[in-house]
Order: sequence, then C-alpha cells, then structure tokens
Amino acid sequence: MSQVSTLIDVDKPLFDLSTFAGRFQYFAWMTDPRTVVVSSDRLLEAKAMVERYRKGDQSPQLKPEEVHYNMKLYNSAFHPDTGELQNFCGRMSFQVPGGMLITGGMLAFYRTVPAVVLWQFINQSFNAVVNYTNRNANSPTSVTQLGVAYVSATTSALVAAIGCKNYWSKKATPLFQRFVPFAAVAAANFVNIPLMRQNEIINGIEVKNDEGVVVGQSRLAAIKGIGEVVVSRIAMAAPGMLVLPLIMEKLEKLPAYRRIKWINAPFQTLLVGCFLCFMVPTACALFPQQCSLDTSIMRTFEPELYEDLEKKTQGKVPKRVYFNKGL
Repeated sequence: MSQVSTLIDVDKPLFDLSTFAGRFQYFAWMTDPRTVVVSSDRLLEAKAMVERYRKGDQSPQLKPEEVHYNMKLYNSAFHPDTGELQNFCGRMSFQVPGGMLITGGMLAFYRTVPAVVLWQFINQSFNAVVNYTNRNANSPTSVTQLGVAYVSATTSALVAAIGCKNYWSKKATPLFQRFVPFAAVAAANFVNIPLMRQNEIINGIEVKNDEGVVVGQSRLAAIKGIGEVVVSRIAMAAPGMLVLPLIMEKLEKLPAYRRIKWINAPFQTLLVGCFLCFMVPTACALFPQQCSLDTSIMRTFEPELYEDLEKKTQGKVPKRVYFNKGL
C-alpha cells in the first residue's frame, strides 16, 4: 500500500495549466535552452523511463527531481501525440537559441535587399520545420502541401520585407525602417501556419469530451487553435523586434559603440536571446494548450460534423469539446 502511494504520475502536470502563471512556469520549464545539448541517447533513455512509469513499473525507484528532469527532457523533445523524437530545430528546447540567432541576424542585417532575402529565407525555413513538427499529428499533411506552404510563406515574407523596405526607405525615417523584419515575420506567420496545417482546417481535428474520449471532428476547433497559435507566434517575436530597434537607434549614435564595428550583430543577438527567454514561455502560455469549443457553435456553423457528434455520443452531446491546439 505504501508503494502505491509513492507512485509518481508522469502524465500529471507539475504546474496548474488552468492559469496563465502555471502555464508560464510549465513552458519556462519545458523550453529550458540548457537541455538542447542533451544527446539523443539520453533523450531516448528519458522516454523509456516515462513509458515505464506510465505502466506502473517504477523500479528502480528514482528521486522525484530525477523523474521530473526526465519528464522535462521527454516533453521538450518528443511529440505529445505521436511520441516520436522531434528533429533538432523542432524541439521546444531549441526555440530560444534558434530564434535568437535568426532574429538577431534579421535585425542586424536589414539594410540591403540581398541580406533581407537571405535572412527571411532562413527564418521561414526554420518556421516551416517548427510549424510542421508542432502540428496536430492526427491531421497528416502531404509533401505537396508542405511545399506549397513553405513557398507561400517565404514569398509573403519577402514581399512584405522588400515592399516595406522600398516604401519606407522613401517615406519613413531610418528608425521606422528597422521595423521591416517584424512586418515580414508577422505577414509570414499569417500565411505559414494556416497553410502548414491546412488539412486541419479542411477536414477538422479530433475533439474530445471532458473524459478524454474522442467524440468527433471539428473544423472550427482547428481554426480557433491555429488562430491562437498565430497570435502567440507574433507576440513571441514582438518585444524583441519592436523594442530592440529603439535601443539600437540610440546606441549606434554613441561614439564608443560605433568604434567597435564587429559588436553590432553579436550584441543584438544576445539581447534578442534575453527577450526570448521571457517571451517564449509567455507567448506559449497566452492560451491553454487544451482548448475548448462550445458545441452549440458547431451546431450552427458545421451542422454535418455536429450530426456525426450526435451519433457518436448517442444524442448525449457534451456542452463543450476539447482539443490540442498545437504550438
């Protein structure tokens, strides 16, 4: 009896995910950039421990802090739906270092068109990997759809970046021109994420009742989840890409700073990293990971899927259904 009472539930969140503060703590814990250097063998070892604990086999007994560290490694590197080891760029632990390097490059090298094109290409390539990796895995996407999403997002980012650059170079102050990268990132997010997850919008995603049982599909749930992800991604980038240009505009006028020409890109990259260490968990915590949808809205806007819901629940339709919005 004493052994049962000491079992650790590895599926139980360590933080209260119903509150913003709890979600912030959870994502700060899960996106810890220090775990990005952990080897694949160690990650697979953490997965084996989590799966063993799920089955009730908790021998040998580990200290709670050791179990929690293995849970962190598992949550940061494996897909929540499929359990597959995610590629390096798609891991949650890589969001701060990856975003820091790319955003620093976009902010430091924005003055020429070739530099804008190069950094937007790199950024959208990174975003495509992240969006695909953190999709709702129950909605498979074809290679053609992935290609269309990638090309469309990259094109939209380049059109926004080069268009804003050409227009603002004639109409706006040099300070305002520093916001070209943010305009491109925001425009691309509105294109990249919905296209990368278009199957979810077309076919709907699985929705569950409050007991976790799949009861149907919903396109509205997909639209709501993707919309929240778009807002989160833009919020993640906004402080660094909007505040840092103001800081740099002042710094670059100082004679002491201007004498050290090589410091510009490393300094901006470091500052972006400071912003992202706070903004990655903040943006991810804006909305609950498990979203909900009122079924009365489904009845109004997607009656055919609501009918399927009625059949699967034998007329006992829950008031709300729940789904994973992705990241």
